[in-house]
Amino acid sequence: MAVPAARAQQGDTVWVQIEAQPSLSSANDRIRDYSAQLDDVHGFSLGAGWYAIALGPYAPEDADRILRSLRAQGLIPRDSYIARSSDYQQQFWPIGTNALDRPALEIVDPVLSQNAPLAQDTPIEIPLIEPADETPAEARASESLLSREERAALQEALRWAGFYAGPIDAAFGRGTRSSMADWQATNGHDETGILTTLQRAELLGQYNAVLDGLGLQIVRDEAAGIEIEMPTALVAFERYEPPFVHYNAQGDIDARVLLISQTGTDATLAGLYDIMQTLEIVPETGPRTLESDAFTLIGEGALRISHTQAWLKDGEIKGFTLVWPAGDEERRTRLLGRMQESFTRIDGVLDPAEGSDAMQGIDLVSGLEIRKPRLNRSGFYVDRTGAVLTTADVVDGCRRITIDEDHEAQVASRDDSLGIALLRPLDRLAPMAVAAFQQAIPRLRSDVAVAGYSYGGVLGAPTLTFGQLEELQGLNGEDKIKRLSLNALEGDAGGPVVDAGGAVLGMLMPQGSGDRRLPDGVSFAANNTVLKQLLQDAGITPSATSEIAQMAPEALTDRAAGMTVLVSCWD
Repeated sequence: MAVPAARAQQGDTVWVQIEAQPSLSSANDRIRDYSAQLDDVHGFSLGAGWYAIALGPYAPEDADRILRSLRAQGLIPRDSYIARSSDYQQQFWPIGTNALDRPALEIVDPVLSQNAPLAQDTPIEIPLIEPADETPAEARASESLLSREERAALQEALRWAGFYAGPIDAAFGRGTRSSMADWQATNGHDETGILTTLQRAELLGQYNAVLDGLGLQIVRDEAAGIEIEMPTALVAFERYEPPFVHYNAQGDIDARVLLISQTGTDATLAGLYDIMQTLEIVPETGPRTLESDAFTLIGEGALRISHTQAWLKDGEIKGFTLVWPAGDEERRTRLLGRMQESFTRIDGVLDPAEGSDAMQGIDLVSGLEIRKPRLNRSGFYVDRTGAVLTTADVVDGCRRITIDEDHEAQVASRDDSLGIALLRPLDRLAPMAVAAFQQAIPRLRSDVAVAGYSYGGVLGAPTLTFGQLEELQGLNGEDKIKRLSLNALEGDAGGPVVDAGGAVLGMLMPQGSGDRRLPDGVSFAANNTVLKQLLQDAGITPSATSEIAQMAPEALTDRAAGMTVLVSCWD
């Protein structure tokens, strides 16, 4: 039997809640489905990013029977239940209405005499109807109830859909009306230029569909003192590691969110800005700005894009980082906008002692991996402008080459027969010391040393490894290399081999590759003849000496360290 609906007197009212969704876009999609079959469908915010779909309002005794009847007919989910008006917050469907203030609907059975109550098992038939849309006058009336933010959101959605190119000013002028009519025509509606409640919901549903599946909801982190909307279907809390709260990926999308929370000053803010640029999650290229009370740091790489914002207020630095896969720009920018709009400072700041038992490492900053080069080698200055000799393997296929990590350089010349490369810094440098090449023939079994970054820069300064000159040629009689008795490491390759007076005898070559392994302590150095020829061909006149001197170990270490640099290859 049909259920005509008439308004009853104001009284206690309840609702039949049939569904809850974790995002407004998914709730709008589902509510349109229900509205195509059922009358009196409403949508309300539940808070914390959840949205309810409910039928009503009803008197309590009617709601119970309607709940059981609609369940029996399979028109609503089996887990639907009775809810109170106090459970709900702002209404989002239909737009511009507030059914929480309405009296209960009067349920009338035309078959029973004198409007007697329905028997407990009597089915209540809810007619299948097409949703009745508004006339232009009704649409304009409901439109007048929209807030400025809601009107601007419609313009934004029309712009996204490609129908509107004007300013987002919440003013529905001729341009906005024309774009509304174009959207209506494209979507099979009458071209009135005034969107009805259903059409506004449809447009916003299209606009928000890109965010479906992200599980957007407000996350309130009391420890960090931050409240922000977050894609909870993709990231989940993992740990505190001051000044960061880590929310790491939990799905197929490699996303990450960091909350930033610490006490500090403008100097602390600037230090955080510098440190974050060394992190692996922040690609090196991209716009970035630092002000006295805020910074924005955007890293744009081939695999990921990171966006960091932080603000200093009342001695507290708070902000967030969103890391998102590259190539998903529309969803990233829409999500970023929601996070920026929802970011709220609440009482509290992250305790520096939080996460004190967390993983630590020399390559980690608060649990985040520092960006590292693909390959490190040693090198040494050969003129006063900062030109550097090093091995050719460290410059192969590099997107960026650095000297001592801070100075970018480019390849000026190379000799692939011995694997030697000459680098020129992009900016002129002022070396503490420059190589002086030994012209005298050194004696066999004389003491030598190689200066190099044995451990790839971990120690922050070059080390000196001592050995002896064994032969003035290679194992097969090669005259362009010397054989050394010296226990060098891979990071030492490219470093200067010096005699006891600090004069350069050659450049240490990388350890051989392949199936043949030489005994421990066997190393090779490129002869000065080859090195000086490469320099001369590049227009550099190398410094030379014929003096056979003996230098104190401390002085020798200082001289060798002054000319030796760390050369890094970055992807």
